[in-house]
Amino acid sequence: MTRNFTQLYVHCVWATWDRLPLMTPDIQEIIYNAIARQCKQLNCQVIAVGGIADHIHLLTNFPTTITLSKLIGEAKGSSSHLITHEIKPNEFFKWQGGYGVFTVSHSNIDQVANYIRNQPQHHQQKQLISDWEI
Repeated sequence: MTRNFTQLYVHCVWATWDRLPLMTPDIQEIIYNAIARQCKQLNCQVIAVGGIADHIHLLTNFPTTITLSKLIGEAKGSSSHLITHEIKPNEFFKWQGGYGVFTVSHSNIDQVANYIRNQPQHHQQKQLISDWEI
């Protein structure tokens, strides 16, 4: 092989501070877009991002040039900074420190992406995959 080839996908999940419903409808898309922009800067292609008021899911490919902690730290940091410094500077918004990460095989990308994109419905109907809802 003349060059490196990787095909790595990760499903990341993290929550708002104390699971408070901080990700309100008026800022959800702003947060999703901020995370997508940061991922792009890290050479990650976002496949799906979604969540509900107290947590978020992200499915992205993952290059070998960064660590998982850098990917998640920068995604969380950039979105939190945007909300607390530009969008709602006088309101409390914060992510919890921890996160969960799951590897995803290429053949399961659509299943995981659909689960992420339909978070409100899954939570409303209690059709959750408990391992992915940390």
